Amino acid sequence: MYGAALTRSANALRTGAIVVFYEPDAACIARANRLAETLHCVVVDNTPGSVSDARLALRDDIEYLPNGTNLGVATALNRGVGALKSAGFDAAILLDQDSEPSPQLLLALPRALEGQPESRRVALVGPAYEDRRLGGVAPFVRFGYLALKRVAPEGEEPVEVDFLITSGSCIDLHAWDAIGPMDDELFIDFVDLEWCVRARSRGFVLLGLPSLRMSHELGGEPVRFLGRAYPGHSALRHYYLFRNATALMRRRYVPLSWKSTELLKMPVRLLIYGAFMTPRLAHLRMALLGILHGLKGRLGPLRR
Repeated sequence: MYGAALTRSANALRTGAIVVFYEPDAACIARANRLAETLHCVVVDNTPGSVSDARLALRDDIEYLPNGTNLGVATALNRGVGALKSAGFDAAILLDQDSEPSPQLLLALPRALEGQPESRRVALVGPAYEDRRLGGVAPFVRFGYLALKRVAPEGEEPVEVDFLITSGSCIDLHAWDAIGPMDDELFIDFVDLEWCVRARSRGFVLLGLPSLRMSHELGGEPVRFLGRAYPGHSALRHYYLFRNATALMRRRYVPLSWKSTELLKMPVRLLIYGAFMTPRLAHLRMALLGILHGLKGRLGPLRR
């Protein structure tokens, strides 16, 4: 059944991919079909209502798991990981529906994970991502007090980091039980950051792979302010962004270094999204509502 799984050597990690769908178009489905040519693919579909059209257009060997409603990216990823673990896979490559990694990247990620000594306890590896709208290849990130420490993706050696974005990252599923699943209550935004922070707090290592690249676009059309580009989102996404940032600041295992940086960035984001995103009042209102709900501990999907 899993003949497409990566098994290039006797010791290779058995690797599958998880793609989260939400109202996918034909291009998203075509990308998933191409992905399944290289390795076993699990598609978890958060599209509300009927999802039969997506199933009919996907390859027969893709494992399709419809949720019937939008349960959030965390729950979708957890369901995909559960499917791969039940089938005996060792590693999972996580992808957004608009991501299209090359076959070479799909092979290189588990090899990099497998090549680390067991004593290092590597839970996650990921490539540098390139977003042409935000200025090219993004640096890797380490937390620092009052400002993030940005590490240029140069050279061949893996870089120890504090955070990797979900799309294009490769998880060692043998570390999953010790770290725990993604936080369902966050729903979307900062889901990957929270899991990375929790992994680090439990003694695991995250590695950025500077020699690997993947194209990825963060959010919608970016907003430019004082020479910097900020990813644009809907007012609803800004609710989750501000709510989850506020909620994470209240958690003890989240480093003070990250909290200090977020406290400085939050008023700047409020200014930018409230002044430059339209409709302005809706963006500002949803951001402030998110902060309020984060302080109150009201998580999960927003109930209107």
